Amino acid sequence: PSSGKTAVILQLERQGCRVVPEAARAYIEEELNKGRTLQRIKADPLNFERRILLRKIEIESHLPATERLFLDRAVPDSIAYFRFEGLDSTEPERQSRLTRYHRVFFFDRLRFKRDPVRSENESSAQCLERLIEVGYRELGYDPIRVPVMSVAKRTRFLLGYR
Repeated sequence: PSSGKTAVILQLERQGCRVVPEAARAYIEEELNKGRTLQRIKADPLNFERRILLRKIEIESHLPATERLFLDRAVPDSIAYFRFEGLDSTEPERQSRLTRYHRVFFFDRLRFKRDPVRSENESSAQCLERLIEVGYRELGYDPIRVPVMSVAKRTRFLLGYR
């Protein structure tokens, strides 16, 4: 959280790349537009995290395997969110082993910034950062660190990998 992924995803999209927005953010925005509060949306952590996991699985099941595209968040991120909530992470772990990503980028975090969809604070964002990296490493990935730079430089950094 609060690493600038979404800003880079939007820049990649403007440059003509195929991107997949964050499923959790889209779901929360939909629910907020229905008049629900963030607290109510996330009141049942298991239900919430399962919904997000299932959305990611559904989205990723329709993505072409041979096309270059960028995901804001992928199925393995759910491992960290389940663990963060104290939930059994067996289901997202199992699902994460069904797909292999060509590259995993891990963005160094920016100064924490609150928004209407984000429920994390600085401390929980730091914890999630560690849990996300651990989850990917447990799956055998060696994430490529994306240092803090301008959105344009981060975008060029990503596009430099083939």
